[in-house]
Amino acid sequence: MTTVGIVGGGQLGRMLALAGVPLGVRCVCLEPGADPPAAAVADVVRGAYGDRTALGELARRCDVVTVELEHVDVDGLAWLAERVPVRPGPAAVALAQDRLLEKQALQDAGVATAAFATAGPSPRGFPGGTIVKRRTGGYDGRGQVRVDGPVDVGAVEAELGGPCIAEAVVAFSREVSVIAARGLDGAVACYPVVENHHVGGILRETVAPAAGADQVAAEQLVANLLEAWSYVGVLAVELFEVEGRLVANEVAPRVHNSGHWTIEGAVTSQFEQHLRAICGLPLGDPSPRGHSAMVNLIGVLPPVADLLAVPGAHVHLYGKAPRPARKIGHVTVHASGPAERDARLARVREIVG
Repeated sequence: MTTVGIVGGGQLGRMLALAGVPLGVRCVCLEPGADPPAAAVADVVRGAYGDRTALGELARRCDVVTVELEHVDVDGLAWLAERVPVRPGPAAVALAQDRLLEKQALQDAGVATAAFATAGPSPRGFPGGTIVKRRTGGYDGRGQVRVDGPVDVGAVEAELGGPCIAEAVVAFSREVSVIAARGLDGAVACYPVVENHHVGGILRETVAPAAGADQVAAEQLVANLLEAWSYVGVLAVELFEVEGRLVANEVAPRVHNSGHWTIEGAVTSQFEQHLRAICGLPLGDPSPRGHSAMVNLIGVLPPVADLLAVPGAHVHLYGKAPRPARKIGHVTVHASGPAERDARLARVREIVG
């Protein structure tokens, strides 16, 4: 039996561990918090992400290690990589941690991004508006502020509590994402482009596949990144559609919220795919099974029985106590065609509110 170590014990670790059971893959998570979601289905090593004692225990117990979030101690991850294979590698995780390094790496790989500038004391701004983001630590809309007109990035840095990057607001037609995996042998498998809807910086819905998306361009874009970074595992790229072209927003070196639909909606889920990739197994078929949509349950748990009464609905609860802006689960609806899917999605929206 292969044992996979997961740095992080949240809902992504939980779903990775669940995907490992049919494969005979056992998961052990490193997590500083008490009673994390993954504890229901995986062993947990309690400790900080940079704790050498905890990392050492993880290394002793595992054949390969991965991450379920990018906000980890990269030095600790590098220390771990000297003792056990870490996939994706610490360098890729470090890029995704820092928005400046990420933007530079995307452009180096030939991927278009929004215009950006590093922080400085003098006022600056982009004509269509500026979003000032913390270089590290921000997620789900946290750690950023939009400013129209001139902006003193240095002052905003003081407000946000750390080094920042200023990005031009992108006039996009919609937000999409693409998820792909690269195996140890260099093989690549890419999922359909999906359409995402955010509110307050938090992903609310994903519709799969995205109607009219440029699948060929998206696959080439993500394949270029996977190859340039010698990447192993699942990689998600959040994109803007801008006048017929794709502009990268962010990357995630892990399984991703916009890929949760693949559990019921694809031949091989993103979670199984990631385990296949990092364990050196052949990649699975990423083809969709019909049409799907995913709705996040955020802050409040609606009546589960009502959700389950929707035809083609699948409920996933993470074992997390409800609180504002917290993802506590998701619902996936699945159908043979887009009209039927959209009708089921509309019913879920009514229940979720």
